[in-house]
Amino acid sequence: MKNLPTWVRDDKSVVACTEKIKVMTDNFEEIQQMMQDAFEDGLLMEVNEAQMRATLNSIVEELINPYKKGE
Repeated sequence: MKNLPTWVRDDKSVVACTEKIKVMTDNFEEIQQMMQDAFEDGLLMEVNEAQMRATLNSIVEELINPYKKGE
């Protein structure tokens, strides 16, 4: 997996807690593997690559922030 970013809060302060960073790293490694598996399955089933990428991107775009403040 590529290097993940330095995680920051809304106020631009850095998330420095080692345990939080480990959880984020583990989560993103798991997500990447699941997405890679789904992508490869689609390609093996002869689904168009561009359509697979667009669909995976749309999943990210549709995520809902249940902790959104003040809107």
